[in-house]
Amino acid sequence: MTSFLFKLIFRLLSSLPLRWLQGLGALLGHITFIMSKQYAARTEENLRQTHLATDEKHYAALLNQAIAEAGKNIVELPWVWGRPLEQVCATVKSCQGWEHIEAARARGKGIIFLTPHWGCFEITSLYVGQHLPVTCLYRSPKQGWLENVMRRGRERGLVRLATADIGGVRLLYKALKRGEAIGLLPDQVPSQGEGEWVDFFARPAYTMTLSGRLAQASGATVLLVYAERLPRGAGYNLRIEPLPLDISKSVPLQINAALERVIAISPAQYLWSYNRYKIPPGVQPPGAGGEHTC
Repeated sequence: MTSFLFKLIFRLLSSLPLRWLQGLGALLGHITFIMSKQYAARTEENLRQTHLATDEKHYAALLNQAIAEAGKNIVELPWVWGRPLEQVCATVKSCQGWEHIEAARARGKGIIFLTPHWGCFEITSLYVGQHLPVTCLYRSPKQGWLENVMRRGRERGLVRLATADIGGVRLLYKALKRGEAIGLLPDQVPSQGEGEWVDFFARPAYTMTLSGRLAQASGATVLLVYAERLPRGAGYNLRIEPLPLDISKSVPLQINAALERVIAISPAQYLWSYNRYKIPPGVQPPGAGGEHTC
């Protein structure tokens, strides 16, 4: 009964205009912030320690915007996953940097797309997947009904999903070997043995090493791709830029530095409620035997 109710709500929400949904999402974001002390505390702490705000007044305004954007991120999902693919991709009002994709395809070594939890990260693979095959790594949600909804919403066009396990990683390697593209969320906290402690906004964060391993093994081009959410449901601006990596140095640290630069474009659009600084089970925290690279 619960899964049926959620599916019904999901379907109803997907029928609403994007502008209405984002307005509803902003309201929901503020309600969630008020109702959940843990959610509010994490959002406030993660945003404040970045020092992106110049003073308390700026911080208060930035926090207010971030709360609203987090709500939009959730409520726009039914629209992105539920509407026809052509309609969803038509909301991308501009795409800057597509020439980097063409150059990477000409090299024939494959492409590694890195998309942070910033803006509408769900739309990036759908837009790119209209033009070339993309295999995206994902974690299965705990709710079984959401797994089916998510896969139907994401696996469209030339997009395919790979689970975040050894089998999924093999699929990523195979896709790159074929000269295709793969997609990763580089700021998703990995499991034990799959990351290293490096700074993210001057605070140690356990960061995945998979991107560097894949790049080194395949010679693939690494590109950042992210979609800025425009005001009042006007759509999104997609940006693509190269991320040259020095494999002889800490790749996670280089990636985090690049993400910091992207986030600074519009700090409110980063998902500050995400538990980016958590310590995964079995992982030693920095300063207690775990390595930490500044």
